[in-house]
Amino acid sequence: MNLTEERAKEWRAGLRNAMKAKERTAIPRVHMPELDPEYRSHTRTEEVNLGLTPEMAMQEAKRCLDCANPTCMEGCPVNIYIPKFIKNIERGEFLEAAKTLKDTSALPAVCGRVCPQEKQCEAQCIHLKMGKESVAIGHLERFAADYERESGKISVPEVATPNNIKIAVVGSGPAGLAFAGDMAKLGYEVVVYEALHEIGGVLKYGIPEFRLPNEIVDVEIQNLQMMGVHFITNCVVGKTISIKDLEDDGYKGIFVASGAGLPRFMNIKGENLVGIMSSNEYLTRVNLMDAANPVSDTPVYKGKKVAVIGGGNTAMDSVRTARRLGAERAMIVYRRSEEEMPARLEEVKHAKEEGIEFWTLHNPIEYIGNEQGRVTHMLLQVMALGEPDESGRRSPVEIPGKTEMLEVDEVIVSVGVSPNPIIPQSVKGLEVSKWGTVVVDLETMQSAVPVIFAGGDIVRGGATVILAMGDGRRAAKSMNEWIQSTESRV
Repeated sequence: MNLTEERAKEWRAGLRNAMKAKERTAIPRVHMPELDPEYRSHTRTEEVNLGLTPEMAMQEAKRCLDCANPTCMEGCPVNIYIPKFIKNIERGEFLEAAKTLKDTSALPAVCGRVCPQEKQCEAQCIHLKMGKESVAIGHLERFAADYERESGKISVPEVATPNNIKIAVVGSGPAGLAFAGDMAKLGYEVVVYEALHEIGGVLKYGIPEFRLPNEIVDVEIQNLQMMGVHFITNCVVGKTISIKDLEDDGYKGIFVASGAGLPRFMNIKGENLVGIMSSNEYLTRVNLMDAANPVSDTPVYKGKKVAVIGGGNTAMDSVRTARRLGAERAMIVYRRSEEEMPARLEEVKHAKEEGIEFWTLHNPIEYIGNEQGRVTHMLLQVMALGEPDESGRRSPVEIPGKTEMLEVDEVIVSVGVSPNPIIPQSVKGLEVSKWGTVVVDLETMQSAVPVIFAGGDIVRGGATVILAMGDGRRAAKSMNEWIQSTESRV
């Protein structure tokens, strides 16, 4: 144990004596300040959540009991040392808290904003067993990362001496960035290939700025660049260059994190009418191409009566975006009840505050258009909940003969995505599932082609940012071990 760790241990022991667990659990959980709902529903780029003040953060940090067996860490896919960073905040050492986060997370400011902490780290908080609200781990993570960025004193994680081994990453989304960060720390020469013109993947094209500002993503990427990670944009691996090209160029390992950008539709009558598009296309136009800007070359239709089909976070992002683009009626149409919605509770709450209508237990069965071929109405089948399906959610069943007609001028379909097929179709010997996902050993993330590892949506078909990052970290550890063992045999 070094001197710093010894002093921290002594401080924490003294703190326990100064403040008992009962006093800590009596402190109410902090509430995140937010923009006024009426104001924010008309501004596209201002972030809804405003962040904690230092005083609020230190008060919330006092609620952490610094458990001997921190179960919160068991719920974190990237294994952040949660008690350590929170105790740094409690004693006002905010930059140290940010440094602790960066030891294991390449994107702390992102994760503090968009990760479903309530289903992961916070779901394992011991406060819940005592009938209390969990410690606001996500809010504190965001605070520490934001404080460091705003202070201008940004720390760069230590990297090992360069080993002159080249590693390629396909895709700059959360899985690719997490993998790149860990491999850079180990001394590898890491090059990330991105198909689009901007770095960040789904963090840029899929998540609106009112939830995750582009500036935040850019700072996290700059941190990776300072660690030595290189980025090449406008390059589609599998088209512009091949996997074999990368191998021929001397790359000893390739991590595929090309995501799931292929939209799914429902294949119902009228789905090809003008005014119906996927959430992927809609959000990419608005978020990445700045289509809502009058001077943008990319068009986007600004519907007045907009229905979004689906109940996940992407559906919430889409419907809240439509509201900000001037929709007089912005509606979620979801075939199950609100309780079954996979979207974060916070996103549902924010949507309701912003005037979003929720048409739960309804499912579109036909779209109707006018003579010009534009959608004007949607026929909805009224549903009821039956027995639970494989995921544990109760399956929706039709109520025979019960339908409703809803007037719309734009429909955004958000019922899931499929993996990008370019790499699976272009690499001989790569095992692919019937859903189009790359098959890997989930312990090592290694594919049937030994040089290729994969993670994120290309493996899962659809995942949260933090689960994708967990894949990236696991792949980095495994690839390093595989390369070292391979090199030692040469």
